[in-house]
Amino acid sequence: MSKLGIKKAIIFIGILFGTCFSWAVIQKIAIAEVNSFTSKTQSEELAEAEKLNQRVVQLYQEGKYNEAIPLAERALAIAQKILGEHPGVATSLNNLAGLYKVQGRYSEAELFYKKALEIRKRILGNEHPYVTDSLNGLATLYHYQGRYPEVEPLYKQILEMRKRILGNEHPDVATSLNNLAELYRNQGRYSEAELFYKQALEMRKRIFGKEHPYVTDSLNGLAILYHYQGRYSEVEPLYKQVLEMRKRILGNEHPDVAASLNNLAGLYVNQGRYSEAELFYKQALEMRKRILGNEHPDVATSLNGLAILYYSQGRYSEVEPLYKQILEMRKRILGNEHPDVAASLNNLALLYYYQGRYLEAELFYKQALEMRKRILGKEHPDVAASLNDLAGLYQKQGRYSEAKPFYKQALEMRKRILGNEHLDVANSLNNLALLDLSQGRYSEVESLLKQALEMRKRLLGNEHADVATILNNLAGLYVNQGRYSEAEPFYKQVLEMIKHVLGNKHPYVAASLNNLAGLYVNQGRYSEAESFYKQALEMRKHILGNEHPDVAASLNDLAVLYQKQGNITNALEFLKQGLEVEEENLAINLSGGFERQKRDYMATISGTTNATISLHLNSAPKNPKLANLALTTIFQRKGRILDVLTNNLQILRQHTNDKDSLKLIDELSDIYNQLASLIYNRPEKFPPEEYRQQVADLEEKVKRKEDDLSRRSAEFANSSKPVNLENIQKLIPADAALVEIVRYQPFNPKAKQNQRFGKPRYAAYILTSTDKQPNAIDLGEAKEIEKPLELFRKSLQGTKNAEPSTSIPELKESARDLDKLVMQSIRKLLGNKRKILISPDASLNLIPFEALVDENNRYLVENYSFTYLTSGRDLLRLQNQYPSKQPPVIMADPSFDKQGAVVAIEPNNTRSIKLLSENFPPLLGTKKQAEVISQLLGVKPLLGTQATEGVIKQLKSPEILLIATHGFFENAPKTENENNKNQNVIPTNTLVEKTPETQNNQKTYTFEDNPLLLSGLVLAGFKNNQGGGNQDGILTALETTSLNLLGTKLVVLSACDTGLGKDTTGEGIYGLRRALVIAGSESQVISLWKVADDATKDLMIAYFKKVLGKGEKKQGRSEALRQVQLEMLRGDKYQHPYYWAAFIPSGDWREMP
Repeated sequence: MSKLGIKKAIIFIGILFGTCFSWAVIQKIAIAEVNSFTSKTQSEELAEAEKLNQRVVQLYQEGKYNEAIPLAERALAIAQKILGEHPGVATSLNNLAGLYKVQGRYSEAELFYKKALEIRKRILGNEHPYVTDSLNGLATLYHYQGRYPEVEPLYKQILEMRKRILGNEHPDVATSLNNLAELYRNQGRYSEAELFYKQALEMRKRIFGKEHPYVTDSLNGLAILYHYQGRYSEVEPLYKQVLEMRKRILGNEHPDVAASLNNLAGLYVNQGRYSEAELFYKQALEMRKRILGNEHPDVATSLNGLAILYYSQGRYSEVEPLYKQILEMRKRILGNEHPDVAASLNNLALLYYYQGRYLEAELFYKQALEMRKRILGKEHPDVAASLNDLAGLYQKQGRYSEAKPFYKQALEMRKRILGNEHLDVANSLNNLALLDLSQGRYSEVESLLKQALEMRKRLLGNEHADVATILNNLAGLYVNQGRYSEAEPFYKQVLEMIKHVLGNKHPYVAASLNNLAGLYVNQGRYSEAESFYKQALEMRKHILGNEHPDVAASLNDLAVLYQKQGNITNALEFLKQGLEVEEENLAINLSGGFERQKRDYMATISGTTNATISLHLNSAPKNPKLANLALTTIFQRKGRILDVLTNNLQILRQHTNDKDSLKLIDELSDIYNQLASLIYNRPEKFPPEEYRQQVADLEEKVKRKEDDLSRRSAEFANSSKPVNLENIQKLIPADAALVEIVRYQPFNPKAKQNQRFGKPRYAAYILTSTDKQPNAIDLGEAKEIEKPLELFRKSLQGTKNAEPSTSIPELKESARDLDKLVMQSIRKLLGNKRKILISPDASLNLIPFEALVDENNRYLVENYSFTYLTSGRDLLRLQNQYPSKQPPVIMADPSFDKQGAVVAIEPNNTRSIKLLSENFPPLLGTKKQAEVISQLLGVKPLLGTQATEGVIKQLKSPEILLIATHGFFENAPKTENENNKNQNVIPTNTLVEKTPETQNNQKTYTFEDNPLLLSGLVLAGFKNNQGGGNQDGILTALETTSLNLLGTKLVVLSACDTGLGKDTTGEGIYGLRRALVIAGSESQVISLWKVADDATKDLMIAYFKKVLGKGEKKQGRSEALRQVQLEMLRGDKYQHPYYWAAFIPSGDWREMP
């Protein structure tokens, strides 16, 4: 039986049940008193009220609270009408309050308890037993609500009143002692609880004799206390004594007998005596069904106990339907808003958490949390528990920045409510320590763990599963610190303790075996390690199922062990199995949730990506199976989130008849618009706190809508081709090579536990359509590549006058330096292939490979045609061709002010802006460019005031989209609290109003959740609309993701920096290119730096002539750009790469249909 269930059983039976029965007696007295002055009609009505209340008692016993309450309300109305302010009315109010309390309607319950109390005080005086009853009802309500600071003084007041009024030896005095004991138990004040339980027990024995139901209730309370403390040797005989007494006193068929069976079953679960537990749970369940009927809260409690048993055994396939049955039952019986319903939601979340179904877990955890806040208030132990559970989920997903504040909130709340010395406080300390441990922040971990350990020992004794947990965590810390001799005795102690407490077949036993194996690996005791790892693996498969993340962890651990021993064959086999399990779970977890959530989950499996590449390149570079496995893993993971996001939108856009899906896309688009507008155009005189809250609220809406969209698309998704090397290789053209570059951290299995991943490096995998296996090469340490990469990028930048900042010889020198480190080695593996489908990674996404210089002093563009991909898996997506629905759209030369007039400032000939500047110079070349290209396409260009954000957002899959305007990319702040020294960072006054206090301590918007807000385009109306409405003239990349470009063959952004964004490892650049892919476009032409206006105009006109075949041979989308670049290179005016290399082609390279 859960703690919550036990707690409710004691309070409900002791308080509410007795109160309901008291009505009939009091009502008869009331009728006798008023018979002399009531009419016959009134007497009949009072008699009806008495009958109603008798029915209420019956319905309460049957657990039919929804039916009982309306009858009780009618009885109350009759009594109020006839009796007015009368003790009978007060009793009716008290009874109704008790029913509301059972249903979790706490505010109504409090109101009615207080009304009853006031009536009784006025009529009977302050010193009367009925007044203490009302106070007691109020106190138990506060107890339910976790309002412990208010409960204790009330319970003590009631105890003293009862002693004065009724004498020291009275059943109600014993009840008060019992209630205080219950409170102290829930507060973790176990020694005080035991004292009060024993006092109540002895008093009840003296008053009622040893054979009485109240005596069994006190014995049961004492047994439950020992159960909480893990004093199992004392608990079992007490539970059995209570069971036998109840059978003698109450008979074999009684609800209290069933409760005793349930308690014994719960004890056996905790002891790992599962077969006995199942027997007793089923006996209790059947008895409750016979006595109470199938639809009763106690039946749901027994089913819940069975579900917990199956959960403890890892019988998850049986647990889920049971939990769902209980949830629905509780909703029917108790209503949708009830603490037990919240508990059921939490139980389902916990099940999904352990099954690795993190998206569903988060959904149910959040539902439980919000419900508990609504019902119990924000300060309640159950609310703290929900915060703690959510933090644990975020930690498991690698969402550390979200986990820590939740853990801290839970800890502080528990201290406030429960005091500093409580098991829940120890639990919070342990969790905070584990969070720091998982992040490698060891300084405070040992201190936190030892605090938690000593607290648990004081509260629970030395032999308890919770004590074993802390010992295990301490051992884990020592392993990470290399303190192996200290770790081993702790791990062994934990294993034996868990076996003793939980039984030999429990997931925690498998975890203990695995931990010991890991220690032995570090000590070089490989045969022992192998034995323990295999035991853990088989146990996990048996208990958790073959597709559980813990099974993948065991398989990967064995792979590392074999790698360390040099057994590559076994390492490959187990690693392959582990990756397959991870892929199953990855597919599940990416099928829902918001983008940040997907990124965080992907980060949790980055270790095995690195380990796979390392095993191939560092341990067996000539092993063809390992080469295939490494590249397959890269294909499955690199660019995966982009692929999922793109696929989600494409699926929903295809279902044009599904209005709900289209509405969802529109709603998400609207929230993106609101967020972008709020970030870039904060209204003047907007209070900072209110502003920050609005931003936070919109970000939360984004997360919910992105999650809804993911789940909605999953409903329509068909099984797609598996992402493997063979399926991708088939799509590589015969004259091309796929070059997959990856930034990875080399994994060394022989290093210390916390030093196994080395400094980042780059590697390249090369695959052609005919290769039997991919070729691969390690390119070197990332830092040594990224330094010359930055120099190369700087040498490509222009001056304020739109001219190259370096000479051609200087540029070629930096280009050659970088080529030596990257492409020179790759070229040796290309053979005669001249078409390169290149998928760079991290910072290499920010350079044009065309402008690198080879050993013959020639630009690579002269010999190779490049097309840029996020990952080789893009080839699968590019096979999906969709029809265009609109003619080409050409937009250029926006009017940035209301009248569309030329702004009177110094002309600037580059297409870039300082984002928040008020003045935007016209780009004279864009109008000419648009007019010529529009003529080629036979369409009318959108110029001046027509070149608006609103027009773009209304597009429906135009065949071609060209936008020629100012572009921007803003560097994201590195930390939240860093002073804003970089002028390209969004100023902190978007979030903080500048005052003398905030001037030097401003907080930037970090863009962590939405990095696509960092880049975009500036369009008509920016100047006059900044600060008002959703259409502010800034089209951010985030907003661009929700454009409808499914079927758009080509998007050209004839502006600067449109290919830039936040660079990431494994997911490409978070910028406009990514946004355009998500929106559905097949190919994109974008820029990597601030471009010269005239050169861009000439390049774009020539490009469209070639790609459209106007006056010359039609070229493919990538080759057309290369031919223009070659023409510029061979001419006199634009020989420097600054002019011709800024634009790169991505996506589909083929000719347009």
